[in-house]
This record gives sequence, structure tokens and C-alpha cells, in this order.
Amino acid sequence: MKIFVDTNIFLDLILQREHCDKSLLILNAIEKKLFSGVVLDISILNIDYIAKKQIKEIKDFLKLINKQFEVVGATNVMIEDALEIDNNDLEDNLQYIAAKHLDCNLIITNDKRFLVREMVILSSSEFVDQYL
Repeated sequence: MKIFVDTNIFLDLILQREHCDKSLLILNAIEKKLFSGVVLDISILNIDYIAKKQIKEIKDFLKLINKQFEVVGATNVMIEDALEIDNNDLEDNLQYIAAKHLDCNLIITNDKRFLVREMVILSSSEFVDQYL
């Protein structure tokens, strides 16, 4: 199964937020190749930017993401499609469009305002309950 992982799943883990235990289970399952994980390249930059404010060194964590996930960049078509969505969160729109373009089976996010359309969108808890 090919799953698209939203930025907040990584941040939950590294910043020890509410769903960090579920995020760890998901990332471990991807590392063990139970699932194929996909992440947008901008997520790595956002993780670095946000986490560095609280954690001094996250380079090893970013290397792990880069090694275990398919890291994809947005194309002009993806950006155009994301800009056409009537929603003010361009990052979420772009992640949603990328997941669709890459034929991901679902998106894992803990963002309660994440765009919900044709794709299956699960929280980390819902994913763990259903698949792990």
C-alpha cells in the first residue's frame, strides 16, 4: 500500500506532541517496508524549519526520512491543480494533489482541516487502528 504522509505526522514524533506514539508506529512500519511512504519535498524543509526552533539537531531524522520515503517534488501541473482548489491552505492542497497524481492509496494527517475529497484521509490513530 502506498501512503502519503503529511508533515504534521513527522512533527508529532520529533516534537513529542499528542500523537507521537502513533506516528512512531507508522514510521516504523514504513521503515520495515510494510507500506510504501511518500512525502513532498517541501515537507522536509518545513520539518527542518519548525523543529529547529525547539530541537538543535534534526539532520539524522531528516536523513532517515530521505532514506525511507519516496520524496517527490511538485510539478507545474500539480501546483496549478492545487491553486484551483477553493481552500486557503496551499501546502495541504499541494500534498493532496501530489498524493492523487502519485496514485497513493491514502493520506495520513492529524490536521483536522485537511482537504477531504475523493481520497481516503486518515488520522494517525485511525491508520494504526485499521492497519497496524
